[in-house]
Amino acid sequence: MTTSADPGDVRVEAATPDRWSDVVAAFGARASAPDSCWCQRFRTHDQPSNRDELHREIEAAEVPVGLVAYVDGSPAGWSRVVPRATLPGVVGNRALRRLLDDDPGAWWVTCFAVRREHRGAGVGTALLVAAVEHARGHGASVVEGHPVDVTRLRAATVSGSAVFTGTLAMFEAAGFHEIGRTYPSRPVMRVDLAGTRPPG
Repeated sequence: MTTSADPGDVRVEAATPDRWSDVVAAFGARASAPDSCWCQRFRTHDQPSNRDELHREIEAAEVPVGLVAYVDGSPAGWSRVVPRATLPGVVGNRALRRLLDDDPGAWWVTCFAVRREHRGAGVGTALLVAAVEHARGHGASVVEGHPVDVTRLRAATVSGSAVFTGTLAMFEAAGFHEIGRTYPSRPVMRVDLAGTRPPG
């Protein structure tokens, strides 16, 4: 059963060490598998498992590397937002390099994990909006991402794992604009922050 909640009812907090158990809960069924992605797809590490590495990151980070969304006080989703330069899988990607500026102030939203019962309820969009403000608060010049344009996919139904980087609709709702595509279904989205203030 999908929870229908207005995105405004979603609370988003930085993933600080005291929220580790909430981060685990936000991953839903995948939390039982230490070697599932755990938001390590674009990184490299030498920890025994991806789960161990995310835990180490959160414990060691001076600036939180991710955000946790809550619905009715319970963990509902997770997203990572960090400086682009810290992601070898992004900066080393030839197709992305063709579109991206060499901007040391650029941040990147890598992924979203939303518990099944909260999908379609605005949790991903709330995480993305909060990610922009988190990056803005730590001096980012732009925030970028590489979501999926589901209207360009051939499959009749799209699994959650196929859109872990977010959807074009989410990014558009959060104020991002397209700067190019690496593939017909894969836009690169950007929101410019330099000299701007959050709405309201």
